[in-house]
Amino acid sequence: MTSSRSSSVSEKAPRADVRPAAAGRGDVERDDPDAEFGGHEARKKLERRLLRKLDLRMSILVVIYILNYVDRNNAGAARLRGFEADLHLQGQQFATLLSILYVGYIIMQIPSNMLLNYIGKPSLYLPACMMVWGTLSILTGITNNFVGALLTRFFLGFIEAAFFPGALFLISKWYKRSELGTRTALLYCGNIISNAFGALIASGILDRMGGKLGRAAWRWLFYIEGALTVFVALCAAFVLPDFPATTRQWWLSDTERRLAMRRMEEDAGVGDEAETELGGRASGLWMAVKDWRVWWMAFAMTSQVTALSFNAYFPTLSATMGFDPTVTLLLCAPPFVFTAVMAFVISRHSDKCGERFWHISGPFIGGILGFVIAICTMNTAARYVSLNNRFLMANSYSGFVVMYTWVSNSFPRPPSKRAVAVALVNAFSQLGNVAGSYVWPSAWGPTYRNSYAICIATAGWAIVMCYVFRLHLARLNRRLDAEEAEKGVREKGFRYLL
Repeated sequence: MTSSRSSSVSEKAPRADVRPAAAGRGDVERDDPDAEFGGHEARKKLERRLLRKLDLRMSILVVIYILNYVDRNNAGAARLRGFEADLHLQGQQFATLLSILYVGYIIMQIPSNMLLNYIGKPSLYLPACMMVWGTLSILTGITNNFVGALLTRFFLGFIEAAFFPGALFLISKWYKRSELGTRTALLYCGNIISNAFGALIASGILDRMGGKLGRAAWRWLFYIEGALTVFVALCAAFVLPDFPATTRQWWLSDTERRLAMRRMEEDAGVGDEAETELGGRASGLWMAVKDWRVWWMAFAMTSQVTALSFNAYFPTLSATMGFDPTVTLLLCAPPFVFTAVMAFVISRHSDKCGERFWHISGPFIGGILGFVIAICTMNTAARYVSLNNRFLMANSYSGFVVMYTWVSNSFPRPPSKRAVAVALVNAFSQLGNVAGSYVWPSAWGPTYRNSYAICIATAGWAIVMCYVFRLHLARLNRRLDAEEAEKGVREKGFRYLL
């Protein structure tokens, strides 16, 4: 960021005006920003009530994310019960089915978030997309060859792309930076828990539904999970909130809506749409594309996504311990439940401390240790601890959650740029999943030492890139300190979280 751009930010950041030292008490009272909410104490009570309402409604995003990932990853479980044989897959065709999903996923994320920002109705847009991807999941169950499965997987990724960046953008429109980490963690716990519940659901369906109505068990897996997605989508349309400026009035009073918008204005030191949206509809796209920091975080996240690529092959990797398919799927569940708890704890601590980098790099380092243990031994107990007990390998997800929050924090205004930045970083990072689909070939099994070595390298590089980003933000904060001191601003304004 150039010096002129930094100066522009700093001029918008502080809300506090420089007041004469002799300003009287009456002037302060007349300038009380909480007066329209009944004073400071009344505002605090109103704010707690607002957050309770929001948290209750936003909680359905966790359920949607669970189903989003279940529908995306059920091919891995289906592989254990005849998916490859029935579709006559050969060579790298299964890996291609996994990677093709991310092609559509990457293409659609930025246009989807731009459309969501323009429409301003996530309560309609996100459930509509959800119904379509649930239907596509059902259609995967009726395919009979590689081409049919390839088409359904491509369009599944194309439609699923709307959800996660859209959900991140939605919560960033309602929650302050100090609240965002915890809420992002709760949202991403849907991803983590989906690995646990997805494995448990798949185990039950694959074990009991084989041969029912003449259909293979893996086909029932797609039918049932897709139908469940469509049902939840119908419910979500009545639960999800819209943006503060466009939300329906029946669940939120006018005072609460004004408070919601005031909170976001105070958090960034400048208003949302009215004061920051100065260009046309595509201005946010251009601002995000030409900001090198967006691309830097996109590459950093891509590197870490590659390190987490073992997730799609988790049932296959668990099978290297020698258990039957049902036990293998059940063993996938406990570590992800543990990881969900750790992700919430670490993200909440990150919010309280106002710190991001060390809360990201710590879990990444633990993950690298897990990869090293997996390389060094084929002992069943040791491999299960390193592979599943996510305090090591899988606990990398805890840092990954904080990394998503850091992206939202670092590009606060205008909202059109934030929408594109979040989508661009997430979309570009899916290239790591495309590459990761080919990191775990059967020929490298059962040890998969080469695969783990790749994960160690990419996780280490992600840490390095995050550290450089931290140094840059620290330099920008020092500039803001100097500019406020020069202007005589007494109250500290906006600062980047490090």
